[in-house]
Amino acid sequence: MGKSYESIDGRLRAFIESQPLFFTATAPLAGDGTVNLSPKGLKGSFAVLDAHTVAYLDFAGSNAETIAHLRENGRITLMWCAFQGPPTIVRVHGRGEPVFRDDPRFDDLLGHFDAIDPTRNGLRAIILVTAELVRDTCGYAVPFMSYDEERTLHGDFFARKDDAGLDAYFRKKEYIGSSLDGLPGLPLPLPPATF
Repeated sequence: MGKSYESIDGRLRAFIESQPLFFTATAPLAGDGTVNLSPKGLKGSFAVLDAHTVAYLDFAGSNAETIAHLRENGRITLMWCAFQGPPTIVRVHGRGEPVFRDDPRFDDLLGHFDAIDPTRNGLRAIILVTAELVRDTCGYAVPFMSYDEERTLHGDFFARKDDAGLDAYFRKKEYIGSSLDGLPGLPLPLPPATF
């Protein structure tokens, strides 16, 4: 059923890039720490950079668990499910890091996401992932579901906030500067946007 691959290319890359939704999973090192699982969407916010590297845009939200876990230990798993077509699940297990807006690599990485307006959704970081294990498995139990359209609520809300407004929003949220388990989260104040 399942098979491991040495790289993200060909059929796997085409499958990943065609999915409107994926999930990220991270966890702290502490055995009693909070495991985090997050859905990620927004068309154009994910990119395969090469056969072993992927990245996605990390937008404003109510917490920063993924960022906190990656800052602590770098472990991450990404997963895509086929909700249409042949039943397939693809997982990329690897090492990730948040690339913040003041990182010298940020602007070059942002160039891989020209299909999305980074000013609309409160872009706070780019998550860069190096694949260590790529696997596909059957998705026989995953239901058929149709993709209708993107939601605009997130973009509509955060498009009204400049950097000062984003910083004020983040400071009101309990789990942005630190995680549920007290790990360092998003550095505040948010580095200024250069885009």
